[in-house]
Amino acid sequence: MNSIATDRNFDDITNKFAQNIYGTTKGRIREIMVWREIESLLNSFRVGKRLTILDAGGGQGQLAHKLAKLGHNVTICDISPQMLDMAKTNAEAENLSLDYLNCSIQALATDFAGQFDLVICHAVLEWVSEPQLILASLKTLLKPDGRLSLMFYNYHALLFKTVTLGNFGYAQAGLNKRKKKTLSPDYPRNPDDVYQWLAELNFHIVNKTGIRVFHDYLVDKSKQQTHFDGLLQLEQRFCHQEPYISLARYIHVIATL
Repeated sequence: MNSIATDRNFDDITNKFAQNIYGTTKGRIREIMVWREIESLLNSFRVGKRLTILDAGGGQGQLAHKLAKLGHNVTICDISPQMLDMAKTNAEAENLSLDYLNCSIQALATDFAGQFDLVICHAVLEWVSEPQLILASLKTLLKPDGRLSLMFYNYHALLFKTVTLGNFGYAQAGLNKRKKKTLSPDYPRNPDDVYQWLAELNFHIVNKTGIRVFHDYLVDKSKQQTHFDGLLQLEQRFCHQEPYISLARYIHVIATL
């Protein structure tokens, strides 16, 4: 089976993706929390160093644009030409210069081996049928002293939320999607599996962060907006602690070789 052919492409719902992901409180919290972790990661490099960065599966380029503004050499890779067109349009509006590659992550391994100080791969593993191949490709792309910023959709969080909503049939069916081409990930990932895959590739995990440890569990959804600042403070306070990391909607991992 050609795994690349079965990996999710968002061309058919690009505008919906922008609105439903980034135009919501869940998107705002995700963006703020992830950027805080990225800023900390950048500080782990030599001060003033201009980094070569790959945003693998970078979509519309929100994170890549922030990194380019800091003066880093940023490349965005995505299998969706529509996503890349949107990223390029937004970058040009801010006079930012980035490189764009319309291809799969797997296709980069040969031509770009060992070129990047930092490889970012956020919200990709849950959309691909063979995640271990993706991780192996990401390793190939890193310099020997490079860092990997990996974020994935957490199976445990989805199961917990599903049961608390009373969707017992969906939970008992193994959380298998009934409809294709939705914004609900095709392959929610068990964190233990991801950590094991990284270990098998000789990655060393140096940090774990829970992204949205409380937001998605609020019973009164209106408080996601009316109490956003207080909610964000709690997210920031508990995001590096268990059991909250393991129940977060996304888990962000920083790893080195």
